[in-house]
Amino acid sequence: MRFVNQMFARVYHRLEVCSASTIPRAGAGILVCNHISSLDPMLIQASTNRLITWMMAREYLELPGLGLFFKMIGIIPVQRGGRDLSSTRAAMRALHEGRILGIFPEGRISTTNDLLTFQTGAAMLAIKTGVPIYPAYIDGTQRNKEMLAACVVRNQARIAFGAPIILGRCQTDRATLEAATMEIKQSVAILRNRCRRHGGFLDRPIGVEKLQPRE
Repeated sequence: MRFVNQMFARVYHRLEVCSASTIPRAGAGILVCNHISSLDPMLIQASTNRLITWMMAREYLELPGLGLFFKMIGIIPVQRGGRDLSSTRAAMRALHEGRILGIFPEGRISTTNDLLTFQTGAAMLAIKTGVPIYPAYIDGTQRNKEMLAACVVRNQARIAFGAPIILGRCQTDRATLEAATMEIKQSVAILRNRCRRHGGFLDRPIGVEKLQPRE
């Protein structure tokens, strides 16, 4: 499955890694990334040697033919629109087991080049467990495509990983969580600029499939 995903992401979707993953071969951690399409988890997974345990909206596990696959790779279902304590407990267990937890802190797919507001869940989990956060940023022609089109139609994608973030805090009050979340968002924004310097997709009109190098 890993080999198939590598070929799917790096060859078919022409994935380019601007800066390599900083996730170590062992130890727990939280990977946070912006979210622009349903293709994102496969592209991110193809860029690291660790199996990522994704937190994913519960309705995706009900899709025909995909639910069983998602369960096989340990997806943690999340109930939208409210505090889901069962998914939080499952995420904590995954981190205590030394796994890499994957979170899209925007909570939904962004249709613009702007980063949406980050939710505080990743910061809360990192503070409670003491694990590092590994930021990433992804961009590509898969943006603004429906789920099937994003996966089936050939794209050109780019991803950058940043240095781990050690929050070093022990409280989870609102002010602390918001400050930590802003730190995480800023680290992702820095990676967006790194992709941009690589000749990324931020200045191109939506729907253009070929990379246009920046002057």
